Amino acid sequence: MIRHIVLYRLKESAAGREKAENARLMKEKLEALNGRIDGLHGLRVDPDCNARQFDLCLTADFDDLQALRHYKSHPLHVAASDFVHEVMAERAGLDFEL
Repeated sequence: MIRHIVLYRLKESAAGREKAENARLMKEKLEALNGRIDGLHGLRVDPDCNARQFDLCLTADFDDLQALRHYKSHPLHVAASDFVHEVMAERAGLDFEL
């Protein structure tokens, strides 16, 4: 099992919306991928409730690295990712084996 974690800092405003609205839409778009991509065993997006270094954290579990690669190139993920790249200012991520 592979855990995929990505931290996002969002732009104050982008795509004609403020940060809070873009965060809500980003969560909605990414969590909508659950049950729609083979090898993905749960994806959630949560706000940072501590130091506020980042705005959101995506956590997702995959069968293996091949499933993660499949997810990254899947058309549904690519569409959601296009929105994410439009509204994010910075990201950091890591993948590790459970």
